[in-house]
Amino acid sequence: MKKFKKYGMLLLVILLIISLAGCRAARRPEGPQQPEETPDIPEAIDQGEGKEPRLTVHIVEEEQNKEMDFEEYLQGVLAGEMQNDWPMEALKAQAILARTFVMEFVDNMEGSKYEGANVSTDIEEAQAWNAEGVNERIVEAVNATRGQVAVHNNEYIKAWFHAHAAGQTAMAVEGLGLDEEEPPYVHSIESPDSPEAPEEDVNWSETFTKAEIVEAVQSAGQEPGDFDSITVAEWGPSGRAYKLQIGEAVVMAPAFRLALDSTRMKSTKLENISVEGDQVTISGTGYGHGVGMSQWGAYQMAEDGRSAEEIVKHYFKDIEIIKLWE
Repeated sequence: MKKFKKYGMLLLVILLIISLAGCRAARRPEGPQQPEETPDIPEAIDQGEGKEPRLTVHIVEEEQNKEMDFEEYLQGVLAGEMQNDWPMEALKAQAILARTFVMEFVDNMEGSKYEGANVSTDIEEAQAWNAEGVNERIVEAVNATRGQVAVHNNEYIKAWFHAHAAGQTAMAVEGLGLDEEEPPYVHSIESPDSPEAPEEDVNWSETFTKAEIVEAVQSAGQEPGDFDSITVAEWGPSGRAYKLQIGEAVVMAPAFRLALDSTRMKSTKLENISVEGDQVTISGTGYGHGVGMSQWGAYQMAEDGRSAEEIVKHYFKDIEIIKLWE
């Protein structure tokens, strides 16, 4: 009997150890962990392994360079790129991509076009920046994702994002006119863009003069001549215009949109183009180039209870979100 009691007690001890180990495993913190291998922090901003980088930022509005901690700069970017009252998980997803954008920019561009700066608040070069828009929610989103970036094969991704995908995101070649191979982490995927998006971003229409159209075509080094119609010469896989036939010229639609005015021709997901006399009316859906994360899609996914990591991984395939500094 004593023998059975002895083995019974031993069995209970073993079961207790297994149970405690399971509890400890269950309590392991979720979210990105420090992996064994991480991409290098660009030398120009590196402060040492595991430490937060520092940036020299050219503040366009003040016409001067300022040194600041990376996460401090990121707060202004997040407030500039997304409304500070949006759902927290959408803000966190934007913070991860904004941080990744800066790392990839400094790593590959080797600095700003502004002398002595790593990056700038010039939206044509980098990202929007709005220090006045920083509130507690912006700070919380940045702190909650501190050091987190998106990588593919241990390299920073090009963290593209846009306002509204009109239900389907674009491939990079199609949406940006990218003159290189399609990045392996970009895909065209359904986007659950929120019904709360402004109607002028969902369905838009803008009228231009023929002279404005001609000037935009000429910026691409072509001469359209006189024209009485504009047609889509080639469509992309997401249903966006890829090439446009304008008189004698065939132009890349993404470049044409930028040259014409991307705040007026809001996307290349076109519905109709009409030419009447000197007036050209273009209508379409969505806002932005359509590549990567849709901000209004992120808004809706966050409202639906999806996490920041789930949002980012919806819009970019085969990526990992890792933590570079504490």
